[in-house]
Amino acid sequence: MKKAGLITAPARGIVQITERGKAALNSGQVIDNAYLRQFPEFEEFFRGSRRNDDSAGTTKDIAAESPEDTLNRVYKQLRDDLAQELLDRIKASSPAFFEKLVVDLMIRMGYGGSREDAGRTVGRSGDGGIDGVINEDRLGLDVIYLQAKRWENTVGRPVVQGFVGSLAGKRANKGVLITTSEFSKEAREYVETIGAKVVLIDGDTLGSLMIQYGLAVTPVASYDIKRVDSDYFDE
Repeated sequence: MKKAGLITAPARGIVQITERGKAALNSGQVIDNAYLRQFPEFEEFFRGSRRNDDSAGTTKDIAAESPEDTLNRVYKQLRDDLAQELLDRIKASSPAFFEKLVVDLMIRMGYGGSREDAGRTVGRSGDGGIDGVINEDRLGLDVIYLQAKRWENTVGRPVVQGFVGSLAGKRANKGVLITTSEFSKEAREYVETIGAKVVLIDGDTLGSLMIQYGLAVTPVASYDIKRVDSDYFDE
């Protein structure tokens, strides 16, 4: 149910039902895999699980792995689990917190200088569809406008078109639209046809970027893998 967006886990040992979960509960239907597969997030997870079972789920395959392959597989699983936990925490937070997070992420990625002089959240009535503003460089010669969508459902083309319209209202040609869910195919195709430069960041990419740039995560352990330097033994 968590993968289908019916519940979230805002903190360890705490489970919270979502609006989608309440609707499912009120429908009176049996909540099984057949029911959950109507949701794109669960369908993607379900197919991925089946692929993993088919390709690398047997004990024989795992036993044949090299130590490096095992480390890579476990490391990827840990990253995927961490990215999902980050998304769950974000979805359980307030819209204002998400808007702040988006600005913080852009600063961590190297845009602007500090939070005080590089980025600010707008997030108020009459903001024209803009949730944040970030300097593209430390001098503030150009700015990038941000929109944050803390959604469960797929973000379609009309939402992206509205954001592009907001950019035009600011006489801007650069924007980043970030969501906790995903973008439709039509939305992604649309941004390839417009004059403005708009980058779409979905939930999976958001989690990966937060891990990559160290936002809201803490290192637990680090391993330095070495191998023999054959050149050293050449006589």
